[in-house]
Formats: sequence, C-alpha cells, structure tokens
Amino acid sequence: MMADFVTGRWSAELEDLFLRVSGRFGRVEVRRRMRDYVRGLLGPVGRKNSWQLAEYAGHNGPYGLQHLLSRSRWDPDEIRDDVQEYVAQRLGAPDGVLIVDDTGFLKKGVVSAGVQRQYSGTAGRTENCQIGVFAAYASGRGRALVDRELYLPKSWTSDEDRCRAARIPADRGFATKGELAHTLVLRIAWVTADSLYGQEWRFRHLLEQAQVGYVLAVPKSQQIKSLLGVWRIDQLIDDAPADAWQQLSAGDGAKGPRVYDWAAARPPVNIVFDPDPPTHERWVLARRSLKRPDEIAYYLAYAPVGTTVAKLVAVAGSRWAIEECFQAAKGQCGLDEYEVRRYPGWYRHITLAMLAHAFLAAMTADAVEKGAAETTQPTWPRSPWRRSGACWQLSAPAPRTSVSAH
Repeated sequence: MMADFVTGRWSAELEDLFLRVSGRFGRVEVRRRMRDYVRGLLGPVGRKNSWQLAEYAGHNGPYGLQHLLSRSRWDPDEIRDDVQEYVAQRLGAPDGVLIVDDTGFLKKGVVSAGVQRQYSGTAGRTENCQIGVFAAYASGRGRALVDRELYLPKSWTSDEDRCRAARIPADRGFATKGELAHTLVLRIAWVTADSLYGQEWRFRHLLEQAQVGYVLAVPKSQQIKSLLGVWRIDQLIDDAPADAWQQLSAGDGAKGPRVYDWAAARPPVNIVFDPDPPTHERWVLARRSLKRPDEIAYYLAYAPVGTTVAKLVAVAGSRWAIEECFQAAKGQCGLDEYEVRRYPGWYRHITLAMLAHAFLAAMTADAVEKGAAETTQPTWPRSPWRRSGACWQLSAPAPRTSVSAH
C-alpha cells in the first residue's frame, strides 16, 4: 500500500483530502507544513518525529513542523470533524459500529501532559505513560480511528501550576475514562467496548438515555438487577440450558470465521423506567470457547426491539477492529511516535495521524471494492431461563443464584 502511495497512484485522492481540510488553516505556510507532515506520516520515514519528518520533506530543520504542532493557529477538533465526515462518506454502511478503547503511549519523565505511572493495556503492565481514549468506526467496508481524548489523572487536574505549564485548558477537569468515552459516542447507532467501560453503569445509562445501542463486555462478577431479583452474571450463565447455546461467527479473524458458542437472554422489561411499549430491549450474553469451554466472556446489551442475537454477536465481535486500528495507525502513521509534551501538541499530532490513517483505510476499501483484496464476509431443573418464541428470556432467579444487592 505504501508503494502505491509513493508511486503516485493515490495522489489525486490525497490532494482531495488536503483540499477538504485546507480551510482549517488560515495561513499558506501552515497549510504547506500540514501537507508535509501528513505526507511524512504516510511515507517511509524511520521514526515519525518532527526531525525525521522535516528531513523527509526537505526542510532545513524541524522548527516549522514543531511550530505546526505547538504555536500555529488551527483547531484540531475541526480536523477531527473532517476526519469523521470523510470516514462516514468512504466507510459508512448500515452495519457500522463505534468501538471505544484506550491505548498507552510510553513516555519518560514527568512533563508530558497526563503522564504518570499507570496501567497500560498496550504494555500489559504499569508503566510511565500517557493514556488516550479513542473511538474507531468499523463497518463491512473498513475501519478507522475517528475520535480521541487524552486521559488526565487526578495528579494532573488537581495541580493548577502543572496544568498551566503543559497548556492544559483551565476548564479541563478530571474525567474518568468512561466519561471521556461518553463524549465520543452519542451520534452513533451502535457502541461496543471492553469491560473497563461496560462495568460503568453511568456509561450504560447515558447510552440508554441517548437510545444508542450497545454490546459491552462486563466482568464475571457483574450484577444483573431487575424487578424480579438480582443475579450475578456468571452464575446466571451457569444456569443456561444446553439448548440456549448456539454456534455463531463473531466475524472473520486471521484464520477465518471466529466461531464460538453464544447464549443470550432478555431480562424482564423495567416497567418503572422503560416506555410502554418499549423501543429497546436489554440483553445478557455470554461467549464460550469451543476448544476451552471454561473460557467464557460476558456482555450486557441494549438494542432496538426486534434485534437478533446474530446482530448482537456481530457487534460484540467488531471490537477487535480498534486494536487493528491502533496497530496500523502506530505502525504506518506514527500515532505513537510524537515527541511533543504539551496538551495542544498531543491533540494536533494525534489528529493528523488519524487523518493519515483514515486516508489509508479509504484507499484499502477502494482496493477491496475493486476486487484487489476481495474477501467473503460471514453471514451473520429450576432455572430463570425461559423460551419465548425464538428467543430466551429471564424470569425469576433460582435461589442458588440470587445474591445480595449490596
């Protein structure tokens, strides 16, 4: 793909993309630097920092590109909006899903905005790092990053002098990762995320208020509360009858369709809070490995009335796409290779890297549609489990599985 870009096959598309965003930059020299920066992110540059990008662009030094990220006048949120519009036009499809996740950026020192020793899923351990909360859009046509927020720990938001030195806006207070994720998702029909976000009831409640469908992973200790009782989700799934499980594909992986056993049931309608008749339904889902049946993942879902289990499974299975986006954006577009320290510079570099990644995603979608990389997509004793037509529903909890609400 990079060879195609270098030899100019995609030149016209890239020029159209530059034209789309050029109005966000008031001065000609800033527009030129933006173009050079993005071309460098797409090009064969060893490490995509200002020094090497400037050398690739033929600049005398890195100062022009550093000024682009630090002091020049342009709003990265406007470019983000352009990225979202571009991705919607090029990758938008009825099966589109928004995926929320965070990724870590390893850093040295204590000056970079938001940096501290904290757990990074990227590293798999506690490291000195920054954490970014991202949203990716994925459909049958492709996937791309479309939004981002920098997580600021309380050690930062409680220190006004430290925030001022990093040029963090004075009105930027502490927000949990779930609260940051909420700001990313309200215009999307479907959302999926891992258990860090799924276990936050406020996040789920805000999505339900906005009538945004979701399939969110939750820990095995998650409580399911209804007017009929309270269940712990792993104990509830233990009570599922054998014929409640069905084999479904969660989408293609590197080795073909990812087939698992799935069990799904609808808890009773909450007649106190839900409209009558309800427009959406809540679900409890579980995914069980075929080879290792003791490996079970758990989900809560909220979906328009009439949604099939196969659709919920397809949404749950799309979450892997954001990991692919992180890998591609870091490996091909330098998402993690910035050397800026201040808050505005982080947003500017990350947003331009997202712009570059969206371009690659659109070009990949074009290649697939033209047949260059065609692939075939998969077709999508006392127990509380009761069959209702083609679906399973939950009635009253068995005494063994009831737990305290406290």
